[in-house]
Amino acid sequence: MKRIKIKHLTEYAFSSPVTLQQHCLLIRPREGHDLRIESSLLNISPAYEIRWSRDVFDNSLAMVNFLQTSDRLTIASEVVIQHYAEAPLDFWMDAYAVNYPFSYAQAEWADLAAFQRPVFAQDETQVHQWLQQLGLLNGQHNTFALLTTLNQAIYTQFRYQAREAAGVQSPATTLQYGSGSCRDYATLFIEACRNLGLASRFVSGYLHAPATEVGNATTHAWAEVYLPGTGWKGFDPTSGQVTGTHHIAVAVARDPEAVPPVAGSFIGPNVAPILQVNVQVNLL
Repeated sequence: MKRIKIKHLTEYAFSSPVTLQQHCLLIRPREGHDLRIESSLLNISPAYEIRWSRDVFDNSLAMVNFLQTSDRLTIASEVVIQHYAEAPLDFWMDAYAVNYPFSYAQAEWADLAAFQRPVFAQDETQVHQWLQQLGLLNGQHNTFALLTTLNQAIYTQFRYQAREAAGVQSPATTLQYGSGSCRDYATLFIEACRNLGLASRFVSGYLHAPATEVGNATTHAWAEVYLPGTGWKGFDPTSGQVTGTHHIAVAVARDPEAVPPVAGSFIGPNVAPILQVNVQVNLL
């Protein structure tokens, strides 16, 4: 078991006082048999009211309403977790799914159908052609080996490039330019899996790595694939790794653009605020 502290600061500075509209926060890690929250602190300014709920994917969602105008918005979270997923390769799959291609069990069709439909349907041809180039569309493959090949292909063939713009690149754009952020890599991986008929979803969260130990980092993104017998299994094409205790999931979604850590709006001068994000992830 690993104890990990996650500090996440988001701060907007405005040119003059503004009226802050409701903000949605997705910054609390997803608890389960492999992850427990030991302590949690959340400091927000200006004065506010908060309501917690669970969305359709069971993400922990905070809706914040502000009680006064301000020229600064500060959201500071500090969470200590216990992470137990220390053997990411120690898993088993139902016999019928060990080799690809396979069809999901009929009892799971309805629940998995949405995760098999592409979000970027207009890019299916380009994604399909790329999968052909990788040799993943012909013959039979070991399912985990196929996913590992796909994960490694994105890691080795593309150039990582941090992007401050909101949202994700389309898979066709990532394939065209050969570069993208972690969000873009995860999106390409997901759409490739769906092209193969494999249920997949987007994951937003935190990464423990040497760079995040010192701070000035950002949130991270990866993908999960539904493997019968083991459930949702994480793959990080930014590092080419299977996810484990160094990945801390916060939110999952069918659509890669649906789970930003902080989302909201304001009423005031038509001048973009100055944004500062600082994520620090440390072992305890």
